[in-house]
Amino acid sequence: QLQLVESGGGLVQPGGSLRLSCAASGVTLEHYAIGWFRQAPGKEREGVSCISSSGGSTNYADSVKGRFTISRDNAKNTVYLQMNSLKPEDTAVYYCAAAWGWPGDTIVVLTTTSYDYWGQGTQVTVSS
Repeated sequence: QLQLVESGGGLVQPGGSLRLSCAASGVTLEHYAIGWFRQAPGKEREGVSCISSSGGSTNYADSVKGRFTISRDNAKNTVYLQMNSLKPEDTAVYYCAAAWGWPGDTIVVLTTTSYDYWGQGTQVTVSS
């Protein structure tokens, strides 16, 4: 059974950076596409970024394009989300999720129903 654990969240000032990690255990991540989602208080969970199982394709929400970078290290069974130029509106609980059965460079759409496994989330707060 695949288990995902996020880490790297915290409190950062506007304009600052954080790197989130999504570590997998139980099975290898190399056959899973991975997505990052976030949920702010009172709002629905929204897709932030995703990466194909091969790492060859990525996609970003317009709100984070140019500021966030997703990457993966299949040897370490870990996916990362580098977040730069953070804004107060980036404040949310960030979740990683895995989708099985999408090989190679296939991008899985950033909808919650497209992903099969979820982590417990890590809080990111952007505030001065």
